[in-house]
Amino acid sequence: MKGNVYFRRYWQLYALLVLPLAYFIVFKYGPMWGVQIAFKDFNFFQGITGSEWIGFDAFREVFRMDDFYRTLRNTIVLNLLDLLVSFPAPLILAILLYEMKVVWFKKLSQTILYIPHFISWVIIGGIVYQVFGTQSGMINNVLTTLGFQAIPFLTDKNDWVLTYLLTGVWQSAGWGTILYLAALTGINRELFEAAEVDGAGRLKRIWYITIPGMKTTIATLLIINLGNMITIGFDRPYVIGNVAVRDYSDVLSTFVYRIGMESGQYTLATVVGLFQAVVGLIFVLGANYASKKLTDESIM
Repeated sequence: MKGNVYFRRYWQLYALLVLPLAYFIVFKYGPMWGVQIAFKDFNFFQGITGSEWIGFDAFREVFRMDDFYRTLRNTIVLNLLDLLVSFPAPLILAILLYEMKVVWFKKLSQTILYIPHFISWVIIGGIVYQVFGTQSGMINNVLTTLGFQAIPFLTDKNDWVLTYLLTGVWQSAGWGTILYLAALTGINRELFEAAEVDGAGRLKRIWYITIPGMKTTIATLLIINLGNMITIGFDRPYVIGNVAVRDYSDVLSTFVYRIGMESGQYTLATVVGLFQAVVGLIFVLGANYASKKLTDESIM
């Protein structure tokens, strides 16, 4: 009875949920109908329902492919390195911005940091090749002019990985900073004032007040990042990668693109996508459980 009264009183709030729910039903849950392609010998002309069932034959075929394990290794390694490099960056930037007292410089810094997030990876890829290209890149042109040897940023595996990671930090750190700054605004300022009166320096205030105040946000973002450990965005490795470093830049998303869109092997591509989804779910649940046990913070 109380639920009905509450619904009638705040029906506008429930009405606002209609469009988001419709979006998830149509664009998230609806496409799950196509998951059955992984268990069929999919024929484009016969459609999903008309294609012949083959059970787990496609899974066995994928798991026998050397390219699958190579791209799986690259996906995990690049995501782990990204987690180590890109995850702390927005946290550090948010703390630095929060501690700034000059308002105009703080706002200018925030704007400069946010802009890369809204730039397409196609444009970023062009910038990367213009700046880091071995033959015509700006940095190597300066180095060779000064008599130094050109650095193969995009053709040597180690240099390419470093370029990949730093480009990711530049593109994503600003957006992550917004989330941490939002968490920082929820910390009671009286805690900082009391700590300052007690003689705590800036570093101690950051360590004992600022970071613990963001514990929930840090735990949530870490769980999400760990859940995406087996998946990776298509844009960055595809745009920045090239033939010279394919053994290290080829990841599961580009592998799915090659066997699905280029080779027309939709069944195998669906198998890899389903594998990513299932393993990603396991990672999320595992990270959430560990976070709940260790820090008493979780997302569910």
